[in-house]
Amino acid sequence: MRVIIYTGKGGVGKTSMAAATACKIAKNGKKVLVMSTDQAHSLGDSFDSKISKVPTQLADNLYAMEIDAVHESEKSWGNLKDYFKKLLTLKGGSGIEAEELLVFPGLEELFSMFKILDVYESGEYDTIIVDCAPTGETLALLKYPERLSGMLKKILPVKRAAVKSVGTVVENVMKIPMPEDSVFDDIEYLMDKMQRLQELMLNKEVVSLRVVTTPEKIVMKEAKRNFTCLYLYHYNVDAMIVNHIYPAKAMEGYFNKWIKLQEDALQEIKESFSEVPRFYVELQKQELRTLDVLGKVGDSVFEEVDPDDVLFKEEIYSIDKEEKCLKIYLPFADKEELRLEQDKNELVVGVRNESRKFPVPVEFAEKEITGAKFEDGYLKIKF
Repeated sequence: MRVIIYTGKGGVGKTSMAAATACKIAKNGKKVLVMSTDQAHSLGDSFDSKISKVPTQLADNLYAMEIDAVHESEKSWGNLKDYFKKLLTLKGGSGIEAEELLVFPGLEELFSMFKILDVYESGEYDTIIVDCAPTGETLALLKYPERLSGMLKKILPVKRAAVKSVGTVVENVMKIPMPEDSVFDDIEYLMDKMQRLQELMLNKEVVSLRVVTTPEKIVMKEAKRNFTCLYLYHYNVDAMIVNHIYPAKAMEGYFNKWIKLQEDALQEIKESFSEVPRFYVELQKQELRTLDVLGKVGDSVFEEVDPDDVLFKEEIYSIDKEEKCLKIYLPFADKEELRLEQDKNELVVGVRNESRKFPVPVEFAEKEITGAKFEDGYLKIKF
C-alpha cells in the first residue's frame, strides 16, 4: 500500500492536486481513497459531490472522505480529556474555559492522522491520498507523535498498580481525583498508536510527501521552509508540484509585466529543487472541479510517470567515511539559524524555531562533537 500526502501553503491548490492524483491512480486500476485532514474541508467541492466522514465511492476504484476531527478526537482520548478537565475545574471555573485549555494546537490534526493509520492497517485500499491542512498545521501534526509521547511519559508516570494501592489515600489527603483504568487505557492507546504512526510516516517505501507551490516569491519561501523542516523530521519529499502557471497567451496585455516575474520564479524553483522531480500545472480554462476535469489534469500532470511510485528518495543523514563525519541534509537552511547541541548519545539540531533529536550513530557512540560546518545543504558534524 502507498500513502501520498499533499502539503503546502494555504490556497496553492493542494486539494485539487490530491484529487487529480487520486483520479489518475484510480484510472490505472488501483483502489484509491483520497481523504482530507483539513478542518476546513473542500474535497467535496473539488469533486462536486457530497462527502462525509465515511468513505464515499465516486467512481470505479475511487473513494473519498473528509475526516471528522472532533469525532476522531473523542474516540482517541475522550477519557483522558475528561480527567484533565476534572483537574482543571477542581477549584471551580467554567467548563467552557477548561474545554478551550484542552484544545492543543495540532492535536486534532494528529487524531485525523490516526484515521489514516487505521485505514492503512485495514489493507482495504491500494493507495491513500491525503489532502493535508496548510503548512503550519501539517508541521505541528508531524511533530506530535515524537513530542506528545515524551510529554505523556513525564506528566503521567504513575503506574496502575501505584494508583490502586495509594490512590484512595492521595485522593482523600490532597483532594485530587486519581485517574481510573479507562484513563490509563487511553494513555496506552495513544502511546501505541503514535508509535505505529511514526513508524508508518518514516517508512520511505510507503509514505511520500509532495509539496505544492505556485511560482510566486512569498509562496516559494514558504515551500522552502516546509521542505527543510520535513527533511529535519526525516520525512521523504518525493516531488514538487508547481501550480497556477499562467500560459504565455494569458500574460499578454495587462499582465505583460508578470512574464518576467513568473520566468524568474520558475527558474528559482528549477535551481532550488534540482534533485527533486518537479511537475508543472498551467492555469486551466475552467475550475478544477468535477471528476472529468480532475481526471484530465491528472493525466496531463503525470503523463510520463506513475504517480503511485516513490518518485525520489534522499537519505536525511549519512556517515561520510572519507571525512569521518555525520552529514545531515538540511536544504535551504541558513547557517545563522542553525543550532547544534549534544545530549549524551543524541544530537539536537535546530533550524529557526524547529528542533529535532537525532540518535548518534553507533560509529560515533560515546564520542563528543569536535566541530561542525554547514556547506552545500549539509550539516557536517565531526566527533
